Amino acid sequence: MAKPQKSFTCNACGAVYSRWQGKCDDCGDWNTIAEQTASVSGAPKGLSRKKGSQVALVSLDEPIDEAPRLLSNISELDRALGGGLVPGSAILIGGDPGIGKSTLLLQVMGALALKGEDCVYISGEEATAQIQMRANRLGLGGAPLKLGCETSLRNILTTLDEGPSPKVVVIDSIQTMFADHVEAAPGTVSQVRVCSHELINFAKKRGTIMLLVGHVTKDGQIAGPRVLEHMVDTVLYFEGDRGHQFRILRAVKNRFGGTDEIGVFEMTGAGLKEVSNPSELFLADHNIREPGTCVFAGIEGSRPLLVEIQALVARSSAANPRRAVVGWDTGRLAMVLAVLDARAGLGLAGCDVYLNVAGGLKISEPAADLAVAAALMSSLSQTPLPDETVVFGEISLSGDVRSVAQSNNRLKEAAKLGFSRAIMPKSKKGVKSEIEQQSVSRISDLASHFFPDS
Repeated sequence: MAKPQKSFTCNACGAVYSRWQGKCDDCGDWNTIAEQTASVSGAPKGLSRKKGSQVALVSLDEPIDEAPRLLSNISELDRALGGGLVPGSAILIGGDPGIGKSTLLLQVMGALALKGEDCVYISGEEATAQIQMRANRLGLGGAPLKLGCETSLRNILTTLDEGPSPKVVVIDSIQTMFADHVEAAPGTVSQVRVCSHELINFAKKRGTIMLLVGHVTKDGQIAGPRVLEHMVDTVLYFEGDRGHQFRILRAVKNRFGGTDEIGVFEMTGAGLKEVSNPSELFLADHNIREPGTCVFAGIEGSRPLLVEIQALVARSSAANPRRAVVGWDTGRLAMVLAVLDARAGLGLAGCDVYLNVAGGLKISEPAADLAVAAALMSSLSQTPLPDETVVFGEISLSGDVRSVAQSNNRLKEAAKLGFSRAIMPKSKKGVKSEIEQQSVSRISDLASHFFPDS
């Protein structure tokens, strides 16, 4: 009889080693390598064509029976998912502790249960009494939702196999589940991989919508093996700052829709409330402009979004001036500062620079370059931007201001909120809008507004 093979696997990143060591060479974490035993007694040495079964092949032009999406009655979630829940899909939701993942899923399951859907909520972290108390607080105490508190994968699958297949199942969370045939602690790479594989197979075979909650690491990534995100159909991140009441549901992977849509929620005492017009919440009183503030007209997926960008520039005598950024890319700020020094001669190399996106929103769009540059110039010159003005545009390393996509939608959103002027790149096709447009082709054109004597 062959002896079992021993290997050592990192519980943080999944790296495999032939012997134990204190530090993982791949991720750099300490004391995360644990022993794994796998039997090789029945391991096949080769594959034979005669022992397999033939795979049914179809052509692209054959008709398909596409099941209709299941609407969750929460429009912001349906927007992030691309139009609703797809039967037989597996959805992974990650986020920081206490951000509102369990609250959001309980509201979704309660709304679906009130519609008459068969929904099951399995929690491995809370008792059923705790979930019932939260449901009463959210006004869902009368929803016919089936609750369970279990961490054994075998018991969960046995329960779900009884009777008709449920329409939607929530597993909160996948890191607390364990399979008794795997010799590893719950939350390890082996346990998360096996439990996810079994639950996803159940969802595919029965047509059940499987919602998995995932813990995140200190870097913001979902804990466990990276293969977990490859196995599921959709990966959603629930973002937000505890200092703000806003929460952003963002799709980073979606096999049934786009990955550029977001859902905006507001955390209240009665749970998460949908925000249909987030621009009004992310903006302060734009009638009173202060130096260093600028309103950026951005796009998140198909939704135009106006947000306030705040900048503070202060002279510094330190050898290495401070750069602090909240809600934007630090490398992008360094590039904008270099362009302003080289192409506009502002001399920001000896200044402390602080940049903040109001409301806790994170911006990754290159169209925010011009708005950031305007906020920096406004703070440096102590000259506020004109009232009712929005700014957008991309800055190149040569100092040119490039046009961006969906300029019409940006201007329509600005006009709807009462803005009357826009600083934007020149457009070859021309943009029709009731807003007054001030076109800039180079960053020096914008600098001449704040520094007319230079």
